[in-house]
Amino acid sequence: MDIKNSKAIVVGGASGMALATVELLVKQGARVAILDLETSNGAELAAGLGIPFAACNILDYEQTEQVLRDTSAKLGGLNIVVTTAGGGIAKRTLSKSGPHPMADFSRVIDLSLNATFNISRIAADIMRAEQANEDGERGVIINTASIAAFEGQIGQVAYSAAKAGVSGMTLTMARDLGSLGIRVMTIAPSLFATGITKGIPAEMASDLTRDAAFPKRMGQPHEYALLARSIIENPMLNGTTIRLDAGIRFTPK
Repeated sequence: MDIKNSKAIVVGGASGMALATVELLVKQGARVAILDLETSNGAELAAGLGIPFAACNILDYEQTEQVLRDTSAKLGGLNIVVTTAGGGIAKRTLSKSGPHPMADFSRVIDLSLNATFNISRIAADIMRAEQANEDGERGVIINTASIAAFEGQIGQVAYSAAKAGVSGMTLTMARDLGSLGIRVMTIAPSLFATGITKGIPAEMASDLTRDAAFPKRMGQPHEYALLARSIIENPMLNGTTIRLDAGIRFTPK
């Protein structure tokens, strides 16, 4: 898909990997909108880039649907959706205080898996109204998992389950949407310098990434954006999860 003049929505776009993706897509000539929490600085960032911002709580599924539809209408359609929104907690299946609380587990599943599916299903519904390009392609959905989906560490049981779900639905969703010319891909990053990890001291960051093959450092947000661009531009990338991890494998803790 040609990025220039495409219409893109980036969910969680006010920070980190998503913001880097917004900036790259704008630079490449796409019409882009940022969706993020009302409490984020998304409105200010969007104004600086000359693009729309819409406040959205992805845990409110009905609101998310309305915001996606309204924002797509403002853009003149939708070809690309990228979502990085999500989060986890640090709790074991069983600890000294007792079993993992089900409410906490469900909240992580809602935030990182159910919300991702909701965004994807609505985005696909909007994309199917697009005019297909010469290859019959209408849209690209890029979701975000984590390498914790494959080797979750102690205390990551809820987060690992949610991100494994995001990765696990990728091929099936791509098959569901293939006849419409909509591709689905998932990126599974390792440790990236975003959010709370951005301020980790260099010595600690070095220790956390010592088992990486190369480079032995945390990923940078623009490196996620570079992969997102490659996915968008390469029509043969479909139905799979790409690890973005410098060859690291998480140890148990």
